[in-house]
Amino acid sequence: MAALKSVNRMYGVCFHAARQAAGLKASRLVQHRTFKISSAQLQQPFDSSLEKPQFPGASAEFVDNLEFIQPNVISGIPIYRVMDRQGNIINPSQDPQLSKETVLNFYQKMTLLNTMDRILYESQRQGRISFYMTNYGEEGTHIGSASALDPNDLVFGQYREAGVLMYRGFPLDLFMAQCYANADDLGKGRQMPVHYGCRDLNFVTISSPLATQIPQAVGAAYAFKRQNMNRAVICYFGEGAASEGDAHAGFNFSATLECPLIFFCRNNGYAISTPTNEQYRGDGIAARGPGYGMLSIRVDGNDVFAVYNATKEARRRAVAENQPFLIEAMTYRIGHHSTSDDSSAYRSVDEVNYWDKQDHPISRLRHYMTARGWWSEDDERSWRKQSRKTVMEAFEKAEKRLKPNPELLFTDVYDQMIPSLSKQREAFWRHVQQYKEHYPVDLYEK
Repeated sequence: MAALKSVNRMYGVCFHAARQAAGLKASRLVQHRTFKISSAQLQQPFDSSLEKPQFPGASAEFVDNLEFIQPNVISGIPIYRVMDRQGNIINPSQDPQLSKETVLNFYQKMTLLNTMDRILYESQRQGRISFYMTNYGEEGTHIGSASALDPNDLVFGQYREAGVLMYRGFPLDLFMAQCYANADDLGKGRQMPVHYGCRDLNFVTISSPLATQIPQAVGAAYAFKRQNMNRAVICYFGEGAASEGDAHAGFNFSATLECPLIFFCRNNGYAISTPTNEQYRGDGIAARGPGYGMLSIRVDGNDVFAVYNATKEARRRAVAENQPFLIEAMTYRIGHHSTSDDSSAYRSVDEVNYWDKQDHPISRLRHYMTARGWWSEDDERSWRKQSRKTVMEAFEKAEKRLKPNPELLFTDVYDQMIPSLSKQREAFWRHVQQYKEHYPVDLYEK
């Protein structure tokens, strides 16, 4: 019996010590926890005497009438803008007060992108490159958002954000090298055209599968938060990509993990040939934000100042408060989806002409500059001539450049080439030598 009492006493001491250790460990975990928990998220103490819902999954009240929530309970989200279509500032308090040099840089980048698009689109039509996607009509979303970011912020693009990379300093020579897949291409000729990327400019290489960049961006933003780096991530996508499961997973993870992330949706009216009225039934993409616990805003994507203001404020708060933001930029895709598409099959010429002639982001900014005496017809002619010359020089240089060394087909996957890959390499060269009349190896770097 004495032995039994001794065992019980020892068990009690050990149990008490274990509970103290567990309590200390839990206390330390709480002290080191990096997640911010708002008061709204804290579960209230349970009181069975109160006739209020105690479910941990929602904050609500009981009702005694049967009523389904209408889909338009959140509808008609307003569109924030700073300039009207004639370039006039509507509310002076919203004028970002950018310098003349900054505004001119905006305009020149937007028009340079437009010029590059026209030349590369025509080069594809002539069979010089295999594929291309223009950015016509969406230049304001690129430049307005890119200019509001810190250079150290990480960018995940979809495939229509060339202006973001251009604003960050990506040279025309490298745009051309990528589209031509020549020896100067940073991607070593492995990607199809317009799939740009640049480590030095914090622009993650674009991949074709739709919406894959969204959960990847969440992971990067979560890493920045854990490392307390004061960096943000911006993730671009279209309204069509927002229908992918990756988008919903990314929205939810970013909100629950409280990541410094800006979701930037370019709602340009069409997902290839699918119009928005067939893409979703709710009020666009911004309406989805509250459902995931995200702050959201809808902006006029053809107003570069509205895009700039919204992105700048979202970036500031995302880093300061560790939370995601959703920006829906309303714009219009004036060009075809890509060189593989003929948009005349699903929309009228009059519709396209309206946006091209009446509500174009480049025209709106030019009106703003002209009214201030910052830009004239002579300036326009001179710049258009100069920018076309610059683009053509890069174009001609890229076209003459050799293709990457074929050996690069087998590198950058393994640290050391594995036996199966070595066999593939040997088989490749045997095939090329056997049928060398079909493989112009002289066009490739040795």
